[in-house]
Amino acid sequence: MTVIDPYFDPAVNDLRNLLGARTSDELRLLEPQAVFANEIELADRSIRRTNNLRELCAIHAQLFRGVYDWAGHIRTVDIRKPDDDARFFLPVAYIDRAAGFVFGELLEAKSLKGLSVTDFIDRLAYFYDQLNYIHPFREGNGRAQRVFWQRVARDAGYFVDWAKVVGAENDAACRAAMTLGDHRPLGEMFLKIVDRTSPLTN
Repeated sequence: MTVIDPYFDPAVNDLRNLLGARTSDELRLLEPQAVFANEIELADRSIRRTNNLRELCAIHAQLFRGVYDWAGHIRTVDIRKPDDDARFFLPVAYIDRAAGFVFGELLEAKSLKGLSVTDFIDRLAYFYDQLNYIHPFREGNGRAQRVFWQRVARDAGYFVDWAKVVGAENDAACRAAMTLGDHRPLGEMFLKIVDRTSPLTN
């Protein structure tokens, strides 16, 4: 049975968008530029710190404002990475329940505050994997999640320098966690990019 993707625009051969992109290549060129500009505006948007799905949706809505008309909305189709052997992310029907459980765990963990750097990295790797598997949005999950965890880290006295990570390393670490239950690659990745918050980031 063929699954119809309501987010797909056959005329573009990619996701429907608000950027006026007429081809997939054009969308891939324009989208990062728009998202970067929207991310710069994040500090002025005063997104409420709730450490839950509501906050993540608000972050996604800001990042992809003017890019996708579904920015900030939970996906309505099951998705997976385009690789032939990729597993599907969490089915749509379970997103709200699973997110409630994961963010409830985060609350019980005091949003990772008061932890040593070793324990912080260990718990961050766990929660990062859990939220990645939920993958609540049709596109832009990684970018929204990076902003979310940067905010959590800052409140806990840490800084995550995402610029030190390339996409392939992040994808491989996430794949190991999701398919093998092995959080070590994520831990090794975070070990390289997590540090105490510097005065310049406060």
